[in-house]
Amino acid sequence: MQYLQNNLMMVMVFVSSGLMLFWSIFGNKIRGIKEVDAAGAVQLINHKDAIVLDVREQKEYDEGHILNAKLIPLNKLGERMGELEKYRERSILVMCRSGQRSSHATAQLTKNGFAQAYHLAGGVMAWQKSNLPLEK
Repeated sequence: MQYLQNNLMMVMVFVSSGLMLFWSIFGNKIRGIKEVDAAGAVQLINHKDAIVLDVREQKEYDEGHILNAKLIPLNKLGERMGELEKYRERSILVMCRSGQRSSHATAQLTKNGFAQAYHLAGGVMAWQKSNLPLEK
């Protein structure tokens, strides 16, 4: 107990870093976000006819995107949700550069009743790391 009192700041850093690690590993599962890797994304696209939703900005999209991806930047998703209504019953693969924005977008879609929304873990960076093609 004396150790904890003498090293309170170090203990707080240790606990908070542990919580951040826990959230990075289990946060999406807790929030109900379905996550797939690049191989799972290919399966969704090829076998379940998934729609690819790219939530990056136009400039990022122009640098390279998955074939036939629909661009709706994350900051416009709420106001453009109606464009996705016709895909409500289909699988939707949501992606961004690294996976941060797409996890927020997937949560937003799930909250709005899109039961088959999937987050591409690692985003375009993971896609490229798997040597999968991008269209420019």
